[in-house]
Amino acid sequence: MLLLGTSACASPAPSGREMFRQLDVNGDGALQFSEIQAARANLFDRLDVNRDGVLDADEVRLALQRLGDRRDMAMASAEDLASHFSRMDADGDGRISRQEFANFIPDRVRRADTNGDGVLSRRELRAMRRQ
Repeated sequence: MLLLGTSACASPAPSGREMFRQLDVNGDGALQFSEIQAARANLFDRLDVNRDGVLDADEVRLALQRLGDRRDMAMASAEDLASHFSRMDADGDGRISRQEFANFIPDRVRRADTNGDGVLSRRELRAMRRQ
């Protein structure tokens, strides 16, 4: 299940069930896009090394290196960040703001929301993992 980014520590990646519990903030047994966006905002804060509120090319390269070097990827991949950079950069300034990063929902996740309600049920998440 690739939704967000890498975990903040060097410990092994949490199980899918544990990741779901962490993301399902309201405990309703589903993932609202707003919960995914909040988690992506938190990930942005870890990736924004110089704390200037944007990811520039150097920070993206560093993030890609960290994602490539670590095996504890929780919910994203280097490919996600690299291939979606220009789509995340909504204003086209060559940098990704916290809001741009947080608001980006990958196509794979949007397609998994088969009923279009902005919520991923457990059934939709299981189907996405099988793809």
